[in-house]
Amino acid sequence: MAEHQTQAGATLGPVAIIGSASFLGSHLVGLLEDAPRVTHLVSIDHKEPSTKREKTRHFSVDLVRHNAEDQLSEILKSERVTTVVHLAFHDRPSHNADAAHDLESVGTMRVLNACRRAGVLKFVMWSQTSLYGASPKNPCYLDERHPLCAETGETFFRDKMQAERDALEFGQPGRGRITTILRTGPIVGPHVDNYFTRYLRQTYVPTVLGFDPLWQFLHEADAVAAFKRALDVDAPGVFNVAGDGVLPLGKAIRLLGRAKVPLTRPAVHLLLGAMWVGRGGAIPPTFLNYIQYACVADTERCRSVLGFVPLHSSREAIIDFASAVKLREVHLLSEIPA
Repeated sequence: MAEHQTQAGATLGPVAIIGSASFLGSHLVGLLEDAPRVTHLVSIDHKEPSTKREKTRHFSVDLVRHNAEDQLSEILKSERVTTVVHLAFHDRPSHNADAAHDLESVGTMRVLNACRRAGVLKFVMWSQTSLYGASPKNPCYLDERHPLCAETGETFFRDKMQAERDALEFGQPGRGRITTILRTGPIVGPHVDNYFTRYLRQTYVPTVLGFDPLWQFLHEADAVAAFKRALDVDAPGVFNVAGDGVLPLGKAIRLLGRAKVPLTRPAVHLLLGAMWVGRGGAIPPTFLNYIQYACVADTERCRSVLGFVPLHSSREAIIDFASAVKLREVHLLSEIPA
């Protein structure tokens, strides 16, 4: 695999961000608006990002539509885009598996086909360390060579795995193109809202009796900064991105001021299933292994090849998230009439 080449000082030119209205997308738009190396931004989503300013041109495209590939190809060509950041993925499992598949798997295929037609040379994509799967057989740290063993019956995992395979094929050596995939750990912080922040924010958090798996986290600001770094250097391949250190799940729950409710595995499975069907739960039963076993990624390659070191440790990321949650709850209580 080729070594990275720093591009500091060189003009990056137009950058297209697909999924620009998402949390990662909108914050990356805001960050790149102030980046002198980026001549202009091409925002692609069904709605405009709130951070759009004078450097950004927005185009409304729905990746699930059959004409999305043609639309994207035309936009990328007309805007002379050579670098694409693909962030149009769900950050939580969906009750509509068909729609999720159309967006993430089929949608990514359409994006990559459009990139081929438009002559895009660099493709940066978001993925997640949860794709490794949580298992008692996992080593202490999972590096990028470890197979992706998440439950393929769960659309949230299966479609992201397919998207990764397609993206890596796009950037195969010898084709003059670069694919960089950032597998982020669970992203937490004052503003992000995903499946894990929702799980932790529950008043009573179900856990598996006798288990307290280690978790690692990535602060929301570090997640955005990692994508900025991936644009600043040419670093092909996959990179695990997470904050230093690990934290037991029970400790994270206590820092949030929540009550841990240990139950047997069958009981947790039934509870998660009932809550998911009733649309009152943060995660479906297919996520049960993650609250029983560890899934901790090795981030050495991110540091040595991509040259990115998060500013926040896993513990600091959770503490910042917990502080924001508590402050928000105090504010809500103060608004209740006496």
